[in-house]
Amino acid sequence: MKVRTVAELTAEGKSPDILFWVGCAGSFDARAQKVTVALCKILNEAKLNYAILGNEESCTGDPARRAGNEFVFQMTAIQNIEVLNGYNIKKIVTACPHCFNTIKNEYPALGGNYEVIHHTQLIQSLIEEGKLTIESGDFKGKKITYHDSCYLGRVNDVYEAPRKVLENLDANLSEMKRCKSKGLCCGAGGAQMFKEDEPGDKRINMDRAEEIVDTGAEIVAANCPFCITMLADGMKAKEANVMVYDISELIVQSNKL
Repeated sequence: MKVRTVAELTAEGKSPDILFWVGCAGSFDARAQKVTVALCKILNEAKLNYAILGNEESCTGDPARRAGNEFVFQMTAIQNIEVLNGYNIKKIVTACPHCFNTIKNEYPALGGNYEVIHHTQLIQSLIEEGKLTIESGDFKGKKITYHDSCYLGRVNDVYEAPRKVLENLDANLSEMKRCKSKGLCCGAGGAQMFKEDEPGDKRINMDRAEEIVDTGAEIVAANCPFCITMLADGMKAKEANVMVYDISELIVQSNKL
């Protein structure tokens, strides 16, 4: 798979219509890399003119700010904004709700103003515009539950786009007890992914895993690399036969892309 960088396009006198912000997890985490590949396959299938920053992309600074290191956040953010503005980037898509929230809501205060969309929103718009056709494929009639990530759901009120995409799979969507505005965190947000557990008698991802198992679903769909890791760990600890997928992976598998 050949994915162009913005620098390559610029050298040819061209520019992308949309920048795919890969993010740290999507770049370096083996599980999240599969989501990166899946989204690129979808973007290619829809024949979108997109590119990535490649080595010019840095962490958005989200974990630093959540952990209280405002200095590191601002240094990282300003560096990214200089790169984005230097290439005159207008529209960004990302598969990470943390990157989505930070670039969309926090970069404007530092001079970074862009149209930022989450990949589930982009996939839904591609379906509505007829640029992407979804085959029910392997998931027709299967019971799927959906986990609302905090930074896409409660922080940014994006609830319907992911669910509409799942509806196109002709699956049986079974909601958890705590969903949408009452959704439960996977336990990794707010830089918790990078620190040790605090005292307590139960991990949050185990609590969420039990709710997933209670739905009787065969698959739990997610939209965030942190959530995927936490939910997969919960399923393993519970010895539950529930597969954890990003929504883009379900589309790719269903369409045999």
